[in-house]
Amino acid sequence: MSKKGEPIKPSEVAEKKGKNIPKEVSDVFNELIVKEYNGSSATIRQDEVVKLLVKKGLKESEILKNRLLDVEDVYRKAGWKVEYDKPGFNEDYDATFKFTKNSNSR
Repeated sequence: MSKKGEPIKPSEVAEKKGKNIPKEVSDVFNELIVKEYNGSSATIRQDEVVKLLVKKGLKESEILKNRLLDVEDVYRKAGWKVEYDKPGFNEDYDATFKFTKNSNSR
């Protein structure tokens, strides 16, 4: 673990990020992973995550401004393969997170 005043190591980022993610964010992602898991993966729409977080009292502008949906590294550290897909220029579809069981995890 890097000491105060020293540069952070790449291996430490997920752990530090995880400590800064509000409980509600993890709870919503966990709930949706369980709901959508088909035995090999779970695909979750970003707008669904935001909608549930707003129901839990978070403001949409704060969710996006504070990058609270940047959970990929945290879930990778927990054993998931995470892919984020959003529409590019001239594309029109919902942004999604795909969680797939990492072959090295239980």
